[in-house]
Amino acid sequence: MHGDIIFPDNKMTIANPIYDIVFKYLMEDERIARTILSALLKKDIVRIEVRPHEYSNQQRDTLSVFRIDFGATIRENDGTEKLILIELQKTWLETETLRFRQYLGVQYQNPKNIVADSYDRHALPTVAVYLLGHKVGDIEEPVLYVHHQSYDYNGRLVTKGIPNAFVDSLTHDSIIVQIPRLHGQINNRLDKVLSIFDQTLQDQDSQQVLNINEALYTGDDDMQHIIHRLLMAASNASVRQDMNVEDEYYSIIEKRDTEIMQKDMELAEKNAQLAERNAQLTEKDAQLTEKDAQLTEKDAQLTEKDAQLTEKDAQLTEKDNILKGTVSLLTGNGMTIEQIAATLNVDIDKLQQLANDLI
Repeated sequence: MHGDIIFPDNKMTIANPIYDIVFKYLMEDERIARTILSALLKKDIVRIEVRPHEYSNQQRDTLSVFRIDFGATIRENDGTEKLILIELQKTWLETETLRFRQYLGVQYQNPKNIVADSYDRHALPTVAVYLLGHKVGDIEEPVLYVHHQSYDYNGRLVTKGIPNAFVDSLTHDSIIVQIPRLHGQINNRLDKVLSIFDQTLQDQDSQQVLNINEALYTGDDDMQHIIHRLLMAASNASVRQDMNVEDEYYSIIEKRDTEIMQKDMELAEKNAQLAERNAQLTEKDAQLTEKDAQLTEKDAQLTEKDAQLTEKDAQLTEKDNILKGTVSLLTGNGMTIEQIAATLNVDIDKLQQLANDLI
């Protein structure tokens, strides 16, 4: 089957598997788990079992991360079979990367995930599958495969002896599915399997159900089985009630996030206003500093002028003292004030004042 999903006459309404309760209802069916995980891993899964602590909803008071752990026996292309651990995590909302790492860390520490062969004990190879209800940055591919590889010092790929149980037990591959990037294109087996998660197919009246094109799955027994399971979920009163609870929970989260966003916007606006006020105060401080500098310069100029005046006063006083001495000497020799004024070319009144000071 190929092309866009369009269905004017073959509409079928199924439960939306992005809901935790629907996803749990879906994946607890072994055949469906094998179908979905086989498509994601691009491997033939021979046997699969749910590991302990399945259906784990963590941190319901903050953000939901729904987790199921599987032990899967896969058949390689050469016919050999290998047991691996599949860590499947699904979330509606953006969450911390650390939380995903913490879940993986729990699996690494679980002694039940240790196997022994004829050589040593090692952990099961792990594949982490993330079904995300949000986009990851600007990555446009709906499904991203992240594989670990081994290189030597010169950056050359090492293939001899790889895969190796020791190496595989210390690293893991990842498959990241960006559900919002699923846009109705079916070009391969995985596209068909993931089409049941395509949120562009949400019913316009209720996000709890998807409207799919039944004709796309005609002749595909595994997909028909999945569709039938989702039809049962849509008609199951208990499942629908749990979906209502999830909607209520996420509406609370959305309301809280909206309030936080509004408070952040208000805080950002206040910070901008405060920054503007600080800028204005800084400008005023600069102006005051400039004025202070100008006043300081004027004070320095006045001080310099005062010093010059003081010096001039001292010079005038010295001249007066010299003139007084001269007047005293000349009057002592019998000269009159008038004669002294004429001889020294000095104002007679000034000489008379000096003469009076000498008396």
